[in-house]
Amino acid sequence: MSMEKARDAGLRIFFTGVGGQGTLLATRMVGEAALIQGLNVIMSEIHGMAQRGGVVESSIVVGDLVSPVIAEGQADVMLAFEPLEALRALEKCHAHTTAVVSTVPIVPFTVATGQGRYPDVQGVLETLQKDLAQVVALDAVALARQAGNVRAANMVVVGVLAGLGKVPIERSAWEESLRRLLPAKLHGVNERAFALGFDAGRAVA
Repeated sequence: MSMEKARDAGLRIFFTGVGGQGTLLATRMVGEAALIQGLNVIMSEIHGMAQRGGVVESSIVVGDLVSPVIAEGQADVMLAFEPLEALRALEKCHAHTTAVVSTVPIVPFTVATGQGRYPDVQGVLETLQKDLAQVVALDAVALARQAGNVRAANMVVVGVLAGLGKVPIERSAWEESLRRLLPAKLHGVNERAFALGFDAGRAVA
């Protein structure tokens, strides 16, 4: 979806990950950046057990849409901070969806205790690529480590979204939203992580 269409018709963005990955912060950053840009935006509540490593899901709608609820087959963009959660959320997407996926697995408790098996990540990505218009898969943790802190992987993923240009938000608004939401001592590392993601997204836009 073009930036012009997103502005006129609205854009539905679905977020999925597990507790501790910063899904809430990423959601708030996208929403704040949209507000800074002067866009209409509605954010859903966060669903899941964010403090216990459980699945965390949220959504944002940007533009002329009135409900933050993203039903099956409605997400125009999916940001997935964990590959298995991207697969689980596939039903939220449609054939023209763009997905940004961090490829580093967070092994569920059942797998860690031998009660299950984590699927092959490459197989997960191939399934996503078969069903979606665009899948940008990258090791967000490695880029966050390069920026200075692996906990900034969520900023890498948001940076990719910004670099892809799928949302009608200028880079200055993205950067301002980061500075508003984070304490000054965390600006440097998160700005570097965002910039690395932005460059990765722009390279494939």
